[in-house]
Amino acid sequence: MKEILPFVALVTCFDDQETIDYAAVRKQVRRQVTAGNNILACGTNGDFTSLTFPEKVRLCAEVVEEVAGKAKVFVNAGTPSTYETILLAKEVSTLGVDGIAVITPYFIGCTQEGLYAHYTRIADNVDKPIYLYDIPARTQNHIEPETAARLAEHPNIQGIKDSGGGKESLDAYLEIARDRDDFDVFSGPDSLIHYALSQGAGGCISGLGNVMPDTLNAICQCYEKGDTEGSLRHQELFTQLRVDLYGLGFAPAMVKRALYLLDSSVGASRQPALIPTMELDEKIKTVLTKFEIEL
Repeated sequence: MKEILPFVALVTCFDDQETIDYAAVRKQVRRQVTAGNNILACGTNGDFTSLTFPEKVRLCAEVVEEVAGKAKVFVNAGTPSTYETILLAKEVSTLGVDGIAVITPYFIGCTQEGLYAHYTRIADNVDKPIYLYDIPARTQNHIEPETAARLAEHPNIQGIKDSGGGKESLDAYLEIARDRDDFDVFSGPDSLIHYALSQGAGGCISGLGNVMPDTLNAICQCYEKGDTEGSLRHQELFTQLRVDLYGLGFAPAMVKRALYLLDSSVGASRQPALIPTMELDEKIKTVLTKFEIEL
């Protein structure tokens, strides 16, 4: 069995002035590496839409330096324009990252041919492995399986993160991966990690792992060792946390706020992602207590 790679879509930490707190980011990196997880920087749970170009570059540099080769580091370099995405991907490629995830363009509606041209051009111009990143609920652009299959033919496109939310898209992407050994599928939905692994996924990229990193790692490690029962047990716990926490609001904001209530150094999300209230904080604390989550 090939190595299974659990990634955490790492939160970006801010101080009271909404400036990035790089020391706090490094603290979160160490926590994830200790749990055995790899890092995706500048992802959905990392407030990537609110980060400037220079901030993304420095953030990646700090993460890579802190990881110090102990785990893999991917970075999401996707922006609405092909031009800027290539500029950012080239810049962070020099920092020692292991792969570049590219979320589909947002705000701009794309045809499938447009998406094919977008990703092909990026892959042609960047020397690090490119991973497609599909999350249509947020970007309104979906990489159809037929388009993903065409893109998988590109030697520098090596996988996809599926955050479609259901089994249908996940199964379609997994079907592409079964026919080749140079294209991996990473599960995005936290409730489908075990299922995805059982169907041949190369790993997962989880936002909820910020809150419960050891459980995320256990799902993958148990499965890799052949302990299906253990993997399912940890998956059930992870799924229940997802239901309870995400039921309170926008998922990335709930992850960030839950982590903040455990460790205030992570800071709040940049506005307007979430305006915290005492009532919401109490509900999140109830969830954390239920699952006995503490640092």
